[in-house]
Amino acid sequence: MDDEARWATARRLLHDDTLKPEDRLAGLLLLLYAQWPATISRLTVDHIDETNGTVRIRLGAVPVELPAPVAELALQQVEVRRSHAVLARTDSPWLFPGGQPGRPISAWAMGERLRKLGIRLAQARSTALFQLATDLPAAVLARTLGIDITVAVKWQRAAAGDWGVYAAEVSRRTSTT
Repeated sequence: MDDEARWATARRLLHDDTLKPEDRLAGLLLLLYAQWPATISRLTVDHIDETNGTVRIRLGAVPVELPAPVAELALQQVEVRRSHAVLARTDSPWLFPGGQPGRPISAWAMGERLRKLGIRLAQARSTALFQLATDLPAAVLARTLGIDITVAVKWQRAAAGDWGVYAAEVSRRTSTT
């Protein structure tokens, strides 16, 4: 998947209200944050945090701040998530409840839902990881996406990422804490 196609698909998921919000969120987690369907399916409501109007998702050790449209989808999913068996709101801890009470959607079912949106899973994830590895140091990539550091280093080498720009930008930030 080329980067242009990835962004076109992401824009469709962000703005196409005819698609199910849970599918839109799951697709965006794959396209923007390189998360496998198995990882997405195991997310719980505790992975989403809203503090002072800022919404973060914990995919790895360090939470990631979600941009407004993705944050809205995440909060909506926390609020109105449905079990696929009952098609009604559930009190399940899973962000994407499955057909069996108390269980998340299966990785296979999540992958099928994303494929029906026209997303080619492996290609979309590779494109996202390649782009992220270009922009972020391997350590940051590993800690925020929940991937092994050796995997992050391999992706950064493959992308020939120059994270000097990232380091310079971080050094210019003013501390809010």
